[in-house]
Amino acid sequence: MLQRKFPEAHAVLKKFPGETLTTNTTAPVPKAFLEGITHLAEGDTAKSQTEFEQARIASEKLVREAPKDPARCAQHGLILAAVGRKQEAIAEGKRAVELLPESQDAFDGPQNTAALARIYASTGESDEAFRLIDHLLVVPNGLTVQMLKLDPAWDPLRKDPRLQALIDKYAAPR
Repeated sequence: MLQRKFPEAHAVLKKFPGETLTTNTTAPVPKAFLEGITHLAEGDTAKSQTEFEQARIASEKLVREAPKDPARCAQHGLILAAVGRKQEAIAEGKRAVELLPESQDAFDGPQNTAALARIYASTGESDEAFRLIDHLLVVPNGLTVQMLKLDPAWDPLRKDPRLQALIDKYAAPR
């Protein structure tokens, strides 16, 4: 059984100075976003929303600094979804995919598509999320079955039988 260690996650985040963390993309991640995700996973909606709102403000600044950076747009879309701005979130996710489609970049393009799928999942657009997940599970550098099983980003889809069907469809034979 997967055990998520929330106090440890908070402690690790507090050790990093500044408001953002450097990632493997061009998008610095607002620490408040990561704190918000952790609070949400803990079930503390009030704290998560406070953190997500702080992350939104930081993310808007990051996007203003580099408006054509697809990774920043994708991340901003995820943050907008977290604060309940569904249409803006979806538009930002689509913008990221348009700025760097998979047809142009087979390495980073799928990451933007995955972010859009996460946005769809978190905003209740399950049909669109599943359509993209099905595609991403066969694309190199796309989503993996293991991440689909473990990543809390996919929690909104956990009760939908289509999630298990996709996991079964793409799971490696034992």
